[in-house]
Amino acid sequence: MPKFVDLSHDVEDGMITYPGLPAPRVSQFLDRATSRTRYAPGTEFQIDRIEMVGNTGTYLDSPRHRYDVGNDLAALPLASVADLDGIVVRCPYQEGLAIGAEAFEKLDVSRSAVLIHTGWSTRWRTEAYTAPHPHLTEQAARFLASHGATLVGIDSLNIDSIETGERPAHS
Repeated sequence: MPKFVDLSHDVEDGMITYPGLPAPRVSQFLDRATSRTRYAPGTEFQIDRIEMVGNTGTYLDSPRHRYDVGNDLAALPLASVADLDGIVVRCPYQEGLAIGAEAFEKLDVSRSAVLIHTGWSTRWRTEAYTAPHPHLTEQAARFLASHGATLVGIDSLNIDSIETGERPAHS
């Protein structure tokens, strides 16, 4: 039986996860008492409302996120993002923020989810999380793509440096 590991962070009302993007809003749309007036006797619901941008908390980018063509998240086949062989690559942020191709050169990343553990997630929900952060270099992104990695994840603010407008790993 496959083992699934949940890597997500909780999403909470008002939290900021990325500079310049709006915080999620979580509120109650319909409470139980009000719902009783809308449904048959003995039937009640609580219905919550969540409004947030797609880049909130732990998220997955699809090809459509970066390009005008390609699958959006709903169109990605589940098999392309779940129940994959996984490789955890440890690249402690204390050893440098830019992660180069050398971190992956001795690994067989083909058809695998490559999960990069930098330790940066210990800064989650702090001001330090949005500081200059661990990220892939363009050479690392090219190496992973050309060697058939199926999915690449990082425990950081962004897989690319946000110091410039360039996004080589996204590209």
